[in-house]
Amino acid sequence: MTVRRARYATVLFDADSTLSAIEGIDWLAAQRDPETTRTIVALTERAMNGELPLDAVYGERIARIRPTRAELDALAAEYIACLLPDTVDVVRALHDAGVTVHIISGGIRDALLPMAAHLGIAPTRVHAVTLQSTANDDIFDTVAPDQPLAHQRGKPDVVQQLRAEGACLSPIAMIGDGSTDAAVAPHVDTFIAFTAVTRRASVCAAAHAEAASMTDLHTMLFHHGT
Repeated sequence: MTVRRARYATVLFDADSTLSAIEGIDWLAAQRDPETTRTIVALTERAMNGELPLDAVYGERIARIRPTRAELDALAAEYIACLLPDTVDVVRALHDAGVTVHIISGGIRDALLPMAAHLGIAPTRVHAVTLQSTANDDIFDTVAPDQPLAHQRGKPDVVQQLRAEGACLSPIAMIGDGSTDAAVAPHVDTFIAFTAVTRRASVCAAAHAEAASMTDLHTMLFHHGT
């Protein structure tokens, strides 16, 4: 893709169903029995639709799945394998244009860091959820303390904190597919509902624009013409 002048100084990406086609928690659930998979997928969808606050389901999902270290490593590889077409090109174009790119996700940080590295995004610009072990170092069964992104209002709080620290300069665009992404809309210049994987009417209603692919998104993030 041709590099053009960027419309934004900072671009914030959700990860699951935005940069990559999978939902990490649901992928982990699929490593368990069918009943667990169905339960976790239903909880994820209700949270992403805004029917349940993320706070009400995050800890429950982790406690039921209890992912192992090996499974988190496998999930990390799956995130990279399932990157949406042109994702690498879009992020590279943003970096080449001097745009600051962050990932702000309710996903598991350890599993997202390799994908971020693949995209050239520094670990300090990856904001996600850290898990911890309470009994077995190889099994993660709970959310670590003070994890704002495990909560419904976590993304707006993180964006406000980044702005206060000078790590998130205006104009700012947020791109994502879920209700927690839509909650950021009042705190950024543009919220773009990303619908390449899942289109949620409530999220699109809160958005300033809608992108159905990374190609669409590239058009929205850069000035075109002379």
